[in-house]
Amino acid sequence: MDPVAGQDVRRKLPEGLGAALHETAEDIAALLRADADMERRIPGATWSVGEAAAHLALANELMAQLAAGHARPYGDGTPQSLAGANERSLAEFGERRAEPLAAMIVEHADACAASLGEGILEGPVVTPLGPMSPAELGAYLLTHMLGHGYDLARALGRPHMLDRARVELTLPFLLTAMPRVAEPRTTAGMNARYAIRLWGGDAFGVTLADGVVTVDERPPAGPDCTISIEPVTFLLMALGRQGQVSPLLRGRILVRGRKPWLAPRFPGLFTAP
Repeated sequence: MDPVAGQDVRRKLPEGLGAALHETAEDIAALLRADADMERRIPGATWSVGEAAAHLALANELMAQLAAGHARPYGDGTPQSLAGANERSLAEFGERRAEPLAAMIVEHADACAASLGEGILEGPVVTPLGPMSPAELGAYLLTHMLGHGYDLARALGRPHMLDRARVELTLPFLLTAMPRVAEPRTTAGMNARYAIRLWGGDAFGVTLADGVVTVDERPPAGPDCTISIEPVTFLLMALGRQGQVSPLLRGRILVRGRKPWLAPRFPGLFTAP
């Protein structure tokens, strides 16, 4: 049965996540199938389009295997170890053609969504960024595809596939990952309470107590600093694809609270996963 057509296999996923996984994978595949130049470099990165697509195919396969209950060690969760694992996997995988990679990206995304929807996992799964619930794993896959899909779209001069609905579906992963990717050099000794509000959607809280980062699904009462941000801008900044100066100047980030000077410090509290 087609995992997209069979909505019953999505019953254990948050509403809309299964469809978003398939549609994002298809959007990326469409970029590659539109006569993509696989040798073109990704702006601001060392990878080519072909290497980024190969990485996506391999990462989607890894996520599908995790969702099916198979252990797949991949680095130790630090940015350095993940980068090393990425380079080793690319060196061992020679496919760089558009059509095979497009097919793999969709196949493995659908396989991951189907396994998650069927409830194969009975508890947390160990991912490259630590233990996660099945729903968080699905959001992890979506976040990863959106980040690299954005890179591919920029490189190929095509529209990206990020929108508010998809960004909101990444939040279970982002809220889980943020304490794990906190940057000790910038959080050390810091005390602050942030409320983060996505325009027209969700909100959450980030609290620092003597440098220890806690993330909550609801904003804290009486936050020191409230950051209201356009959702796509939020995800691009969270993934290290965009700085904060341009969004601030364009009014895509609004700040209020008794300590507004804490807002510019917020992105530097984390290392992009």
